[in-house]
Amino acid sequence: SSDVCSSDLTASKAQLESLPGIGPSIAQKIIDYRSASPFQSIEDIKNVSGIGVKKFEKIAPFIVVR
Repeated sequence: SSDVCSSDLTASKAQLESLPGIGPSIAQKIIDYRSASPFQSIEDIKNVSGIGVKKFEKIAPFIVVR
């Protein structure tokens, strides 16, 4: 499934690492961020340290917020 970054915390670290440009460090930052503040929209992922506009554009097609 491409729904790897959902607000209901279903995406595993391995699933996050399957996204273009996302390695173990950023995957963990995503998990830490959404644990503290669940994503309300896909744009919220840009608040995670290490994810800028270019990286967001690469991963946005794979993100679904539920």
